[in-house]
Amino acid sequence: MLFGHISDLTTMPEMNPALRDAMEKALALDPASLAPGSYKIDGETLFMNVMTFDTQPREQKRAELHQRYIDIQILLSGEEIIDFGIQGSAQDVTPYNEADDYQLTDTIIGQQTLTLTPSMFAVFMPYEPHKPGISAEKGANTLKKVVVKLDVTALSD
Repeated sequence: MLFGHISDLTTMPEMNPALRDAMEKALALDPASLAPGSYKIDGETLFMNVMTFDTQPREQKRAELHQRYIDIQILLSGEEIIDFGIQGSAQDVTPYNEADDYQLTDTIIGQQTLTLTPSMFAVFMPYEPHKPGISAEKGANTLKKVVVKLDVTALSD
């Protein structure tokens, strides 16, 4: 998992160039101005899902993990808490849904927590469980975010 502020993209030496490129291409489309929906950037290799929703209490959320796609979550407005874990920390996962590239779990061993504010991003690699959309301490709020999906094979090109 990697996180930061989009203004720091060019100064993060640990950022893989393919990840940086994917984020820059998505942000160039001005996702804050787009209606919720899925937008192709480079076929099935790179696309983004723009979404608006209300955050919920932690207990009402389930963690997700992916196998094919890297999940790059960029918060556009609102405040969001994301619980997450390292690869292999998800327990009792549901069967893999290959068509939609996800599994769900209620248990993350050694769970960590991250708070995103506008213009922050979090990158979740395949098999890293993450539970986005959790309400901040001050309660539920409506947020807008873009989730950029990059096929993991793009890292080896």
